[in-house]
Amino acid sequence: MSGRRWMMAGLLASLCGRALLTRLILASFREDVRRLNEGDYLPLLSRYSDDAVLRFNDGDHRWSGEHRGKDAIERFLKDFVSAGVKGEIRDVWLSGPLWALRIAARFDDCADGPDGKRIYENRTVIVLRTEWGRIVEHDDFYEDTARLDGLEAALRQPGVAPAR
Repeated sequence: MSGRRWMMAGLLASLCGRALLTRLILASFREDVRRLNEGDYLPLLSRYSDDAVLRFNDGDHRWSGEHRGKDAIERFLKDFVSAGVKGEIRDVWLSGPLWALRIAARFDDCADGPDGKRIYENRTVIVLRTEWGRIVEHDDFYEDTARLDGLEAALRQPGVAPAR
């Protein structure tokens, strides 16, 4: 095989490998979110390093601010589950080498009240920085943070208190 063919074969292998990695990460995160939607946040929590940081849009709600360390992230996820928020990963984009991936994902979420009426719906972009497969930084960017304030008010009416 000529040098040009070897180069093309290597490029093709690289592109196929990256596409496969993207599909594997998407499937893995979708499974974690499926479990989260069922109330089991532990698989997702296990992906974070012990000193990870989760930053959430500002607002006047239980999730706002910076959550530093696995214990704080666990409280964040407990609040997510206790509020009845359900989500779905729509798309995933990757950048960087395997040992230092940056991951962006579109995440759509919603919550229904006790009567089954939709009380919250939003779209998010989640940006993750990983080191050797563990999440070390997590930033959430919501389309409309005022919707989260509305969800907070709806949760406080029936007395759903934050985990903090």
